[in-house]
Amino acid sequence: MTLQQLRYVLEVAARGSMNEAAKRLFISQPSLSSAIKELEEELQLIIFQRTNKGIMLSKEGAEFLGYARQVIEQAELLESRYLNAKPSPQHFSVSTQHYAFAVNAFVKLVRDYGHEEYELSLRETKTHEIIQDVKDQKSEIGILYMNDFNNKVISRLLKNANLMFNSLFTAKAHIFVSAHNPLAKHSVVTLEQLREYPYLYFEQGEYNSFHFSEEILSTIARPKSIRVSDRATLFNLLIGLNGYTISTGVLSKDLNGNDIIPVPLASDETIHVGWICHQNAALSRLAVAYVEALQEAIQ
Repeated sequence: MTLQQLRYVLEVAARGSMNEAAKRLFISQPSLSSAIKELEEELQLIIFQRTNKGIMLSKEGAEFLGYARQVIEQAELLESRYLNAKPSPQHFSVSTQHYAFAVNAFVKLVRDYGHEEYELSLRETKTHEIIQDVKDQKSEIGILYMNDFNNKVISRLLKNANLMFNSLFTAKAHIFVSAHNPLAKHSVVTLEQLREYPYLYFEQGEYNSFHFSEEILSTIARPKSIRVSDRATLFNLLIGLNGYTISTGVLSKDLNGNDIIPVPLASDETIHVGWICHQNAALSRLAVAYVEALQEAIQ
């Protein structure tokens, strides 16, 4: 097993394609495939499963990737320290539901750890895709919530994907509204008071199940509703249409200013927000730093 082989594995996992990885590594696709095959035979481990649709990490491969990433990081630190070598571009990806605190933490990560070169990814995406991204190691960390309603479904998906849920915080239900919305002056609002206002929520694509909704109380029928795909659009509609959405109440004034405010919702529902990762894979240095930034952001 060589450092070069480990670098090959990391690149293939990041690209999700032997061809794309070979182009990035400036080697032929057969040479790359052969090097990885030799590594698998040496370790008696199937790192990548080959299918008609391409390749994907095996369960054991995802665990191996976490350790390989740490080895490469340490090797590059040694080379930089003693050989005066130029550090390789840093890689890190996170997939998340539409949370401002996740963006805040990402900003801090880049400011604190960004070298001259890096290749980072922050995906605000659908709930099912978050789980799939982390399962396939397209993202090292995913951020989502669970509650009494979706717990069984989400927990089963995480277990089947060999992923674990790590708690960040538990929150009571709030609505987000424009600061000019009449409800903004209330100390608490009820579902009945919300009926005359447009309800805004995030689409979930082909997995448009109530259990994958980013908003709690998703099964309640509403006379006015608008489905959106990104956070900026949702916030613009909150202001332009006096709409509302349901979330944690955790909002960043640094990113969102004072135009959007949280108001407590009269409900016994709780939202348990956390981050997911592979059960047995070691986190990279940037992943550890990002989790620390998350914890600081939600303070």
